[in-house]
Amino acid sequence: MLDPVGTLVRLVLAAIWLVSGTLKLFDRFGTVVAVGAYDVMPDRVVPVVASVLPLLEIALGVLLLVGAGTRAAAVVSAVLQIVFIGGLAQAWIRGLSIDCGCFGGGGPVAPGETEYGLELVRDLGFLALAGWMIVRPRTLVSLDALWAPAAPRDDAQRERNDMERVG
Repeated sequence: MLDPVGTLVRLVLAAIWLVSGTLKLFDRFGTVVAVGAYDVMPDRVVPVVASVLPLLEIALGVLLLVGAGTRAAAVVSAVLQIVFIGGLAQAWIRGLSIDCGCFGGGGPVAPGETEYGLELVRDLGFLALAGWMIVRPRTLVSLDALWAPAAPRDDAQRERNDMERVG
């Protein structure tokens, strides 16, 4: 029962990263504006982060989609989500009026148009998905499953198989 659930979690997390990264990749200017709006890094670093972030998100999405290095991709996903949650929280605490830019767009918005609470809850949900994959990375239809060595059978299973062959 847990393998199908894990597979669904893996594919949902993959879709989140693929959509988010692709939208950012094709809106480079918007991504630079969104990253800069958080006002947490020097201006000269903002374009670098805005260029690398979509590629990282797409890479995570592809790894999760095919189920390759699932636990490692989940760990990086969790770390990235924690960074995003920290960024949103500091913007809210500092009273910045920005759209997170999590799925493209982003940047300054009119006061009162922020949705920090919903965005934080959403990102905590994404973090929970990554947490599931860290704890239980085994899923159906994945490259990890193809690459993993066969699990050793326990003695009781070996004995039942031997009895079936004999009898």
